[in-house]
Amino acid sequence: MDIRFVASVSVISAHPVEDRRLFVDALGLPLQPAGAEDSDYVFSEAVAGTRHFGVWPLAEAAMACFGQASWPDTHPVPQASIEFEVDDVQAAARELEARGYTLLHPAKTEPWGQVVARLQTPDGVLVGLSFAPWLHEA
Repeated sequence: MDIRFVASVSVISAHPVEDRRLFVDALGLPLQPAGAEDSDYVFSEAVAGTRHFGVWPLAEAAMACFGQASWPDTHPVPQASIEFEVDDVQAAARELEARGYTLLHPAKTEPWGQVVARLQTPDGVLVGLSFAPWLHEA
C-alpha cells in the first residue's frame, strides 16, 4: 500500500453547532458549510497542514459508515476521522482485510465523487483509505 498523503482530518461531533462555534468563532478557522441543505458538516481546504479539515456530525458519520443516523452500540463512538490518500482504494482495502482488519464498509463512491473505505481503531478513530479526484487536479 502506498499512502500518498493525509487527505483529511475531521473532528467527529455529537454537538456540531457548539463545535462550529469553537472552531469558527473562537479559533477563527475558515470553515464553510458543505453545501447540502440537510448537512451540518463544515470544512476547509485552506487550513495549513492538511488538505481538508472538517467538523463532521456524528449522525452523518454514522450514515456514511452504517447507513443509519445513529452510531451503533457495537462500535466505540468516534471522536475523530483521518483519511489517507491512495491510488487504488479497493486494492488498499483488500490488503488491510488480508492482514485481518475488518472494514466498516468496503470501497464506495460518495455522492461528491470521493472513493473511500473505512475501518475503526479499537479506540474509536475512523480511518479512511481515500481517493479524492479533486486533490489530484493540476
